[in-house]
Amino acid sequence: MSGARVRGTLRIWSPGLGLPCSITLPALHIGSSPKASAGARPVCLEVYEKPVQVPCGHVFCSACLQECLKPKKPVCGVCRSALAPGVRAVELERQIESTETSCHGCRKNFFLSKIRAHVATCSKYQNYIMEGVKATTKDASLQPRNVPNRYTFPCPYCPEKNFDQEGLVEHCKLSHSMDTKSVVCPICASMPWGDPNYRSANFIEHIQRRHQFSYDTFVDYDVDEEDVMNQVLQRSIIDQ
Repeated sequence: MSGARVRGTLRIWSPGLGLPCSITLPALHIGSSPKASAGARPVCLEVYEKPVQVPCGHVFCSACLQECLKPKKPVCGVCRSALAPGVRAVELERQIESTETSCHGCRKNFFLSKIRAHVATCSKYQNYIMEGVKATTKDASLQPRNVPNRYTFPCPYCPEKNFDQEGLVEHCKLSHSMDTKSVVCPICASMPWGDPNYRSANFIEHIQRRHQFSYDTFVDYDVDEEDVMNQVLQRSIIDQ
């Protein structure tokens, strides 16, 4: 559909509007029946800015990618393969420039490439977001879920507790770098795929390798990648 202008209504993908960073190319086909060949979890949850495709096929905003490349051994936050600088996602840029959507606040139409700047200053859109937050908070309070705490963690070596992930990594590096006792990783144990009985033989190396970023930046604990992309495509563009 070269050169075509796509018109549709873009539904909210909090906190911004648009295509999630990151997806796998070719993941988005603008048309009457959009389908994904692969799915992924967003990073910044905004419309792409300067999208870059990395060797594993996933796409990130240029700024998001630079952050992901900072660790000594960077990995893709979606598929966990080795991460390296990529190339401009020219086709995706073209789709963003030619796809039109509407603001859920003021209902005016904008191209995806312009919607990020617009919603940042649209008071009606901000009101729309706040209404959604209030409704979600109300629903959540009525239906409490029995889920593990994934935000603070105890030290597996000593009685210290209530560390966030970065704090736990730093504490263990400073206070327990010479401790050779096998312990259960409290971060892994809190994850859906974690084994609360598995003891790491070298916990200090493990925590420095595996927990340099927060999983909740990349992972929706309740759905798999294919479900995420299907939801994004179904909710993002509705042909008129």
